[in-house]
Amino acid sequence: MPYNVLFLCTGNSARSILAEAILNRIGKGKFAAYSAGSEPKGAVNPHALALLRRLDYATGGLRSKSWDEFAQAGAPQLDFVFTVCDNAANETCPAWPGQPMTAHWGLADPAAVEGDEARIATAFRDAHVLLHRRIELFASLPVEKLDRLSLKRRLDEIGKHP
Repeated sequence: MPYNVLFLCTGNSARSILAEAILNRIGKGKFAAYSAGSEPKGAVNPHALALLRRLDYATGGLRSKSWDEFAQAGAPQLDFVFTVCDNAANETCPAWPGQPMTAHWGLADPAAVEGDEARIATAFRDAHVLLHRRIELFASLPVEKLDRLSLKRRLDEIGKHP
C-alpha cells in the first residue's frame, strides 16, 4: 500500500498543488499525494498549472478543495500531513484519523507575487524547485525502517531545507 500524504495550504491553489503533483511523480508506487486547503480558492492558480504542464506533470486530477474532505468517513487514511504555508501551520487542523506524522514545510507564496509575467513565473519556478528538493529528500527516507521519533525529526529537518 502506498503511504498517503496530504499537503495543506490555506487556498490550495499553488504551493500545495505543486507539492501534490511533484510527490505523485517522484513517489509513484510508494506515495499517494493529495492537497487541500482550509479556505480553498475553488480553482488551481493558472500559473501553477502552466508550470506543471511545461514540466510534463499530469494535471488532470488537480483541483482546489477543502481539507474537510480528508477528515470525513471514507477519505484516504493519511500517513503524513505537511503544511506548506504559514497560515495553515497556525490554524487548528481537523482531527486526522490514525494520527499521521505532521511537519511544517513553509515557503513563500508565489501566488502573492506581483509584477510582470517573468517575475511571477520566476516565483512559481522557485517554489517548484524548493518543493522538489524537499520532496526528493522525503521520498528517499527509509520510512518503514525509522522509529516515529527519528522520522519526525527528519521530517522537521526537511522543512528547514533551503
